[in-house]
Parts: sequence; structure tokens; C-alpha cells
Amino acid sequence: MADKDVDAHSGVETTGHAWDGIKELNNPLPRWWLIVFYISVVWSIAYWVLMPAWPGISGYTKGLRNHSERENVAEQITALEAARADDTRRLLEAPSMQAIENDPGLHQFAMAAGASLFGDNCATCHGAGGQGFKGYPNLNDDAWLWGGGLDDIRRTIAYGRRSDHPETTNTVMLAYGRDGILSRDQISDLTHYVLDLSRQEHDDAAAERAAPLFAQQCAACHGAAGTGDRTQGAPNLTDVIWLYGGDRASIYETLWNGRAGVMPAWEGRLSDEAILALSVYVHSLGGGE
Repeated sequence: MADKDVDAHSGVETTGHAWDGIKELNNPLPRWWLIVFYISVVWSIAYWVLMPAWPGISGYTKGLRNHSERENVAEQITALEAARADDTRRLLEAPSMQAIENDPGLHQFAMAAGASLFGDNCATCHGAGGQGFKGYPNLNDDAWLWGGGLDDIRRTIAYGRRSDHPETTNTVMLAYGRDGILSRDQISDLTHYVLDLSRQEHDDAAAERAAPLFAQQCAACHGAAGTGDRTQGAPNLTDVIWLYGGDRASIYETLWNGRAGVMPAWEGRLSDEAILALSVYVHSLGGGE
């Protein structure tokens, strides 16, 4: 038998392999590591046999257990719906939205369901707390374009605003500049008139020139005093709450290009009880009427 080659520097036996004068030391893996590795190999083979594992062209191997997380989730959802069936029935049978708020147990159920629905479907646009962003209404204040009552909110959620639902509303803010309805000078004067309505710094002469224009072009929707009209979704121009910004540049842009924000219709996408629960939750955020 040939003598074992031992590295002089480390005192470790070599494998006999050498490259460019560098010898490969024979340092085998610890026995415990090898045991764990072999157990993992056996475990993986057993998993492949028992559980869904290998993808194919038109499907995947089902495994001997025929396990499906999709089916498990569906069963859990069915069980949850069964547990909530009584509260759901009471929610749907409530004689009015106000009756839901007046029933502590039912109101609590609606609030819990509504909070979850809001996070999943509404928070992307309106914010986690309903605070809104530019172009997306703040649901915490008391300025409602279409009304802040429970039934108003339910209608907005169910049918949307300027959506594709047949029951939606489609009024829009005209693009006075882009569509050539008014000149740049006229739009500039109207901008100062709106600034005057909201008690901001403005040019008095320009606002005075724009008064007849406002009466002719704007009062039909916003009212003669500029206080708005909820039946048309026309905002109040006399307060300090602005959906797209209330500074001079933002108002000018609104007059020039118009506004036509869309609230999607959730009827058909959410169940009737979900829309009811969501309406109660939105009403509770602080700006409901």
C-alpha cells in the first residue's frame, strides 16, 4: 500500500489531486451534516410522491394525497360564510341603512366586514384611512360631491360615478379651454372669480369681468353663489376643500382641461351585503351625514 500523502503545513491528508503545485486536502463533511442531507433527500422524494410537485405541459402531478390548497381555502371560505350566514341575512333584511346603524350587533358586524373590504378594494385610491389624495376624495371630511348620507354612499359604491353602470351619473366638468369654449383671457378671469369665491388672493378687476361669464357658463351647475349642487356632483367653490387643488394654477388647469374623475361601480363585483357593510364603514369614517 502506498504511503498516505499528508500536507506538511496543515497536517491533513490529501486526496492525491494537485494542480499547479496546490494539493487538495481531504476534509470530508461532518457526519451529522451528511445524515441531515440524506434525510432531506429521502424527505423530498416522499414529498414528490405524496404531494403536488412536478409541473407538466397541461397540469401537474397531483400526488397520492391529492392535496389542493385552493380547495382547502374554498372550504374555509364556505365555512366562514356559513358562520356569518345569520348576520349576513340580518344585514340584507334590515329595513333601512339607518336601522343597521341603530342595531349595535349588526353595526359591529358591518363595521368589521366593511373595514376588511375597504382595505382590499378602496384604500388604493382613497388611502388606508380614507384621507384621499389629489383627484380622490377625502372620506373623512363633510364635503360630499354626491351626498354623505348612508343611502347616498351606498348608491355611489354600487353604481359608481361616471362609470359604465346603467344607473351611474355622467355629469362632467367641461374643458373650456381645450374645447375652445372660452378664450385664455376669459379663463384667466374666471380663475380669479373662483379665487374670489373661496376668499383667496385675486385680481378684483378680473373677477368683476368674469361675473357675467360665471353666471352664463358655471352657475347652472355650481349655483349662482358657487355653493355647488350635489345632484350633479358639482363642488362647492366657496369652501377651502379642493379635490384637484385650489391654487391659481390648479383652478386654471381645471377650467382649461375639465375634470371627469371616475368612481367604478361595485355592483356585480361585490355582493349586496358587502356593499351594505362597506357603506356603513365609509359613513363611519367621520364625514358621513
